[in-house]
Amino acid sequence: MAVEGQGFDLVQVVALLGAGVVAVPLFRKLGLGTVLGYFSAGIVIGPFGLGLFSDPETILHTAELGVIMLLFIIGLEMQPVKLWHLRREIFGLGAAQVVFCGALLTLAGVAAGLSTPVALVAGMGFVLSSTAVVMQMLDEWGETSTPLGQRAVSILLLEDLSIVPLLALVTFIAPMAGDGGGSRWQAVAIGLGAVVGLIVIGRWLLNPMFSVLAAARAREVMTAAALLVVLGSALLMQVGGLSMAMGAFLAGVLLSESSFRHELEADIEPFRGILLGIFFIAVGMSLNLAAVAADWMLVAAAVVAFTLIKSFGIYVVARLFGAGNREAVDRVTLFAQGGEFAFVLYSAALAGGIFDGRQNAIFTATVIISMALTPVIASVVHRLRPAERQTFDGIDKAQGLASEILMIGFGRFGQIVSQSLLARGYSVNMIENDVEMIRAASTFGFKIYYGDGTRIDILRASGAADAAAILVCIDDKAAATRIAQMIRREFPLTPLFVNAYDRGHALELIEAGVDYQIRETFESAMTFGAEVLRRLGVPDEEVDDIQRDVRRRDEERLALQVSGGINAGSDLIRSNGPVPAPLTVPKRPGQVIGDVPKSIAEEGG
Repeated sequence: MAVEGQGFDLVQVVALLGAGVVAVPLFRKLGLGTVLGYFSAGIVIGPFGLGLFSDPETILHTAELGVIMLLFIIGLEMQPVKLWHLRREIFGLGAAQVVFCGALLTLAGVAAGLSTPVALVAGMGFVLSSTAVVMQMLDEWGETSTPLGQRAVSILLLEDLSIVPLLALVTFIAPMAGDGGGSRWQAVAIGLGAVVGLIVIGRWLLNPMFSVLAAARAREVMTAAALLVVLGSALLMQVGGLSMAMGAFLAGVLLSESSFRHELEADIEPFRGILLGIFFIAVGMSLNLAAVAADWMLVAAAVVAFTLIKSFGIYVVARLFGAGNREAVDRVTLFAQGGEFAFVLYSAALAGGIFDGRQNAIFTATVIISMALTPVIASVVHRLRPAERQTFDGIDKAQGLASEILMIGFGRFGQIVSQSLLARGYSVNMIENDVEMIRAASTFGFKIYYGDGTRIDILRASGAADAAAILVCIDDKAAATRIAQMIRREFPLTPLFVNAYDRGHALELIEAGVDYQIRETFESAMTFGAEVLRRLGVPDEEVDDIQRDVRRRDEERLALQVSGGINAGSDLIRSNGPVPAPLTVPKRPGQVIGDVPKSIAEEGG
């Protein structure tokens, strides 16, 4: 029996993964987005489709970890300073949208004949848009970091915060709730204690813990620690009676200025993506087709009415807060649906006696169908104005992010390189895998993140895709070459500068297609030799002529080696022999080489 149970469980796992693998590429090819693909896959394999799953609620509860991890990653991007700058959007725009839309939906429910408590809970549940759907669409559009994306995140944060008072409201108005004033105050105290505890742990304990783990250089332990932080913070908030997603978000904010931020993001991202996909599949499974069929006219009317009324409220609030017509329409497109927190609120209303079983089924189906329709509507709107979306409010995403330079390695070479860039005012994002170096550099005011530059997920989390330039300043030849090849393959248009160890390494980097490489000892050795000549009484003009001649010969020797004429490891070639003829060096489009080629000597050493 145990074996049979295990086999059935494995069938379910294969069905979940297989449904996503088949549906998502198909729906993406049709231009309908990944979210609708996941929803449809869930309907097909769920209890009202092939019947491979009989209890989608269990899967939905587990898959909510994907939403929790999504909020953690969003928190990592939201430093306290950034949150402070967004305070008007969060507590002004977000609160206005929730209150105004909630009031409109409640009045519409009362007008339709619902009792005030039922209309209030149904309307407020529909107000809470789906964080997962909105963020997934923003990510697919590439708008997460644009002003539209930042304001969307602000509204989502306020909506996530709203679930706490809304659950308390359900408890107060529920007919099954007795006189629990004392227990409610106790619950408030427990919730505040959980928040304070999480802040204390995040502020003073997490960074030392990650420092110890990073020094051990056990990657799997760092991944386990990242999962522990996310799930532990969510559990602490759940024990305190608060939103697990908000606990994860708060943990992310507390770690947003940590040196381990990029490593954490890279470790969590694969789990987030898989669990979020399973969450959407589970939502599709939860759609009660029997209830929809029994009351299909009522469900259809509820979907249309709730969506139109909420859209009107969102548009009005957007215009009142200074948004243009285009941004207001974009915001309506993103937020017109219900969200996953509605399931939590409706379940509490059912348990408290505010909803009966039929009302819960109808309102839950309304939310799910609205979530499924949103990617379709958004895709249509998005396609109608592709050119406009690329430059939202005149701020291009690349323009906003391309001022940051990514530097991999902060050793003796990288430290000197960074000084010129910082002096010019460039923002330099530095990653280093030596914990002691990070700790030492922090005492001099440098902010360096822990990360392994040979991992593509770390590079993506560090902003490599949007960097103005990538600088590889490590002294490990093999690792530097591997990084250069990976960057050139994954980010072919990004300027790539690499520190070469010696001539043989320089040739490897040229073959890898770097834009600029320099042997780390070349310039210092040239300066050293020139100073020796001067101290021996050689006139300055002659020293300069000798320097130019050495550089020219080095250029031509390196060019000959690039073309395969001389052994790549041959650094010692007679200086007084015949000079090789000028050569044309093969180069990648856009690569800085020079005519004979001049810059190779400046790159070499």
